[in-house]
Amino acid sequence: MAASLRNNRDFRLLWMSGLFAVLGTQMTALALPLLVLRETGSAVQAGAISTVSVTAVLITMLPGGVMADRVERRRLMRLCDLGSFCVVGALVVAVWLGSVPLPLVLLVAGAGAIIGSLYGPAAFGLMRTVVPPEDMGTATARLQARTATARLVGPMVGGALFGLHPVLPFLAEAVGLLLSTICVALVRTRSRSENRAGSAFSKAELTAGLSFLWRLPYLRTVLLVFGLGMNFAFGALTFTALTVFSGGGRSGLGGGTVVTFISVGALTGALLAPRLRPERHTWMLIAATCWFCVASALAMAWIRVPLFAGLLCAACMCLSTVASIGFLSTLLAVTPGDRVGRVQSAAGFLSSLVQPFGPLAGGALLTAFGSRTTFGAIAGVLAVSAAVVTFAPSARPGPEVVAAAEASKSAKSAKSAEAAGTTEPSGPVAEETRTEEVLAHGVPEARTGTSEARTGTSEARTGTSEARTRTPDDRTGTGSPRP
Repeated sequence: MAASLRNNRDFRLLWMSGLFAVLGTQMTALALPLLVLRETGSAVQAGAISTVSVTAVLITMLPGGVMADRVERRRLMRLCDLGSFCVVGALVVAVWLGSVPLPLVLLVAGAGAIIGSLYGPAAFGLMRTVVPPEDMGTATARLQARTATARLVGPMVGGALFGLHPVLPFLAEAVGLLLSTICVALVRTRSRSENRAGSAFSKAELTAGLSFLWRLPYLRTVLLVFGLGMNFAFGALTFTALTVFSGGGRSGLGGGTVVTFISVGALTGALLAPRLRPERHTWMLIAATCWFCVASALAMAWIRVPLFAGLLCAACMCLSTVASIGFLSTLLAVTPGDRVGRVQSAAGFLSSLVQPFGPLAGGALLTAFGSRTTFGAIAGVLAVSAAVVTFAPSARPGPEVVAAAEASKSAKSAKSAEAAGTTEPSGPVAEETRTEEVLAHGVPEARTGTSEARTGTSEARTGTSEARTRTPDDRTGTGSPRP
């Protein structure tokens, strides 16, 4: 970790808080359907858990961003952790007593998803306040590495604990949530956006993040192509690979190899990102990820070796993780301070909107046409995404993105100086005004003369400040467009 982040007490507390929470979530992600299978013997009821969780996330993601921009974010995070602790605690008691009704399990799954939709944008906004702009890229990479590690270790630990006693993984999650609450309570920084008049859940408020993303061609293009298209196609690719290389479910070794290598690839990408400084080469990394996924899909159509498929999937995930961290740095840099929660939620919403349908499409193609045709069709979808990212001018950050990032960065520096008593008042309203002026009128005339020179270093500038992605399931709420 960078020296400044090692000395950043509040960032360390946020990092540990997320580690405890995400590790517990990953342990019960496997244990919860196993519990339903153990109690009911019904695969349909076990599958309903995922359906309820995904539906709850999609419904509450945008309102969660509004709430994160309306209240003090640290307080909201504490309430979310306490709420999660109470819900999981109820499940612990039920499992211990030996009576676990399905409605309670579905309630736990749905409540956890809703609370996560509130927690993620709040954590995103608080981290933006805690971490200086020049350290944001490294901080984002550390958070991604933390989540990837939890995804790799959590299910194995949860499965092992469930084998000892069904209550143990849920008890471990409850303890983790309690520790997460303590860590958040020890954070000194406060992050409150401007309180606005009017309904919190009006159409304008709910769509403010989407509107902001739509007005910037670079963010719009990357989220639609890399977030929607790539997430859908990559979900189909990994499901098809899992099915084919496990022999249609007959061999756990081949499928397990693919899944394990995907997790290792995500962790490797997060660890490499601080050294590669992806914010300087975001467009190149996104394009390289898309084309490498095309080549991987075509290779898997002809080479039927599980280890080879696992290595290809790991490389795809590694590249996409690094590219997503670079894009998230840009997103953080250009987002006005009073709109952080809504923009993060909007980005996560777009990135996860079609992701659940990827495996469904892959399974349908595999059943109807066989593996080679399926891999070829997936490669075709990936190739379209790769072509758009490579050749569309809007897929590259233009001068307006650079200028908006500089406006947000200057506003944050001015706010810090104000706190020290060295400058005139500045705050979220001033920050939004400066950024909105750039978005509305483009690069100021004084900068236009040097726009070409600035363009060459635009990604380095925007990267000074990701996403499910959370990815959406990451409790920092990064929400980056990552397969």
